[in-house]
Amino acid sequence: MSDYDRIARAMAYLVDRATTQPALEEIAAHVHLSPYHFQRLFCRWAGTTPKRFLQVLTLERSKELLDKSRSLLDVSHEIGLSGSSRLHDHFVQLEAVTPGEYKNKGKELRIEYGVHPTPLGPMFVAVTQRGVYRVEFMDFNYIEELLDDLRNAWPLSSIVESITSTHYVIDAFFSSDTAAKHGPLSLHVKGTNFQVAVWRALLKIPPGAVASYSQVATALNAAQSARAVGNAIGANPVALLIPCHRVIQHSGALGGYRWGPAKKLMVQTWEKMRDEPVSL
Repeated sequence: MSDYDRIARAMAYLVDRATTQPALEEIAAHVHLSPYHFQRLFCRWAGTTPKRFLQVLTLERSKELLDKSRSLLDVSHEIGLSGSSRLHDHFVQLEAVTPGEYKNKGKELRIEYGVHPTPLGPMFVAVTQRGVYRVEFMDFNYIEELLDDLRNAWPLSSIVESITSTHYVIDAFFSSDTAAKHGPLSLHVKGTNFQVAVWRALLKIPPGAVASYSQVATALNAAQSARAVGNAIGANPVALLIPCHRVIQHSGALGGYRWGPAKKLMVQTWEKMRDEPVSL
């Protein structure tokens, strides 16, 4: 088992057992390490301590987080298409597939893909010449299914494996130094006009904050279309970079997530922790 795998398993274990407050020794045993080595490994790969990660899981439940987000920003202004952009909006630039590209069915399109370990579990990344096309957690997917999806979407394209060409996407999200050096990250996504509008709105929700489905709908002047907004969010093809994990139900419940509610809670918690100083 790799170090990345151990940390991903440990995070999943913490999410699953947050209400029972497992001790360090119990978590370490789950990934077959001593408490000392597990503590150091977790801090190195996750960017925070197991104890702090567990605290956020139990103290920063969705309703509290949503209330805090309201005090930090005017949600309708912040995520509205006319609202001012924030750091994440500058970090990620979204371009939709053009009608011409769709008509050509991928002719002269080269798609490179790779599977990469991350602190949140293995992730599938696919990129084109124009940007990031797909990012998926591998928890509920097989590589052949994902490749079949690419072939069906772009039957005339060239699809090749390239860990080297896709690694920058993982670095851009998990390494702030690499992200700064790389500059804005371009996304090249395929969706309806409405889906693309929803995905653009999600880019304006700052890291560590959340918005409700109804708030996103209101920001898009589609207050009566919260369900359609939810469907568009559920169709998000680029995990993490299009932050659908930052949208929850108005009641404070997590809401759905393409890769499961446990993964959604794990991502929210990790994201909130990533900028905190680590103390051993």
